[in-house]
Amino acid sequence: MSRSMKMSNTRQGGRALKQRVLELLKSADFEKELESLSHLPARQVINPLFSFLYNLDELIRWRAVIAMGEVMAKLANEDMESARVIMRRLMWSLNDESGGIGWGSPEAMGEILARNAALSEEYNRILVSYAKEDGNFQEHELMQRGVLWGIGRLSQVRPEQAKDACPYIMPYLRSPDAVARGLAAWIMGLLMVKDARQRLEHLTDDKAEIEIFLDRRFVKRRVKELAREALDKLMP
Repeated sequence: MSRSMKMSNTRQGGRALKQRVLELLKSADFEKELESLSHLPARQVINPLFSFLYNLDELIRWRAVIAMGEVMAKLANEDMESARVIMRRLMWSLNDESGGIGWGSPEAMGEILARNAALSEEYNRILVSYAKEDGNFQEHELMQRGVLWGIGRLSQVRPEQAKDACPYIMPYLRSPDAVARGLAAWIMGLLMVKDARQRLEHLTDDKAEIEIFLDRRFVKRRVKELAREALDKLMP
């Protein structure tokens, strides 16, 4: 077979795989299809998933985040070095030198670290660094939301590894962006940050309604509700 024919077959195979992954992400029974996705070749599935992190359809984008966590959790158990290569790719997308913005990357990192303890041990400080002004701070408002969500997702499963983020998350409780305020309140509750009590109390009158992705679904919440839930977790 000629080189051009091999390249053509590879492209066709790549398009077919991308279409297959898209169908799984669109499925009405997504939770069941995640199992099917985990049986596809992990290193081949990653490229389509990366592309869907940029999708304009919010549901597809968030399902790509969840699927990335599923695939990477399995890959890290089978081939840790390949998993590290993909983590470095996510990190590169968040680097100014990459020339891009890295949409979906902090969310994917948070999901991956929540799903795999070994990767979390290695990369949790890097995820936190994206919230640090003297670290790898993300200036774009939408990227800040992604960083907060990623740290929140890590906090749900491995709060001890997210504790260092507390001083960098606290200022977001006063952010002009309601989504950032809500996500910050959510994190303060997950990490039970007692020093955040006063700022959280100020948010109990915040009537702004936001839509966020929690527990694998979109939910509409008022910032004041998230603040009160966080305060409840701080009760002795």
